[in-house]
Amino acid sequence: MPRWESDAQGRLERAALELFETQGFERTSVAQIARAAGLAERSFYRYFADKREVLFAGDELEAHLVAQVEAADPGLTPIEALLAALGTADQVFSSREFLVRRTAVIAANRALAERDLIKLAAIADALAQALERRGVEPGKAGFLIDVTIAISRRATSRWLADPDATLSELVAQAAAELREAFAPS
Repeated sequence: MPRWESDAQGRLERAALELFETQGFERTSVAQIARAAGLAERSFYRYFADKREVLFAGDELEAHLVAQVEAADPGLTPIEALLAALGTADQVFSSREFLVRRTAVIAANRALAERDLIKLAAIADALAQALERRGVEPGKAGFLIDVTIAISRRATSRWLADPDATLSELVAQAAAELREAFAPS
């Protein structure tokens, strides 16, 4: 790729993902990623601290979810505010294809799976603080976040597998399934 082509960060992300898929995360170097993106290796470090961060950089999702919870109608229960926020997460996601590929790369590497959990924990902490600012007691906020993460995982995996479904519909469906599981027979 010519050096003058725009979207260097996106090119690095795409090149890294392709290399991670074809030769594995461990066998891919920063130099290879930069070269595949048509950039110098030093350019890589303008965008990412290391090669793991290609898959985890940025806090757009966290910022979006926190903003959605904080802007939620005060009449909504805390769980309703969280679920509404989750239903809009696809507004900040990369393409569905990129996310499917990224998920497979992460699942194939224990260190990346651990990094994914660290990123999720940071998002959970930020959301718990957003709930606390809405007046939710800290212990309850943490519990609600745990429940919401379970709903999110179920909905997101379905969303990645079904290109016709919307994330908001799948979040609502997963939440309904959880309510049904605890409803008296």
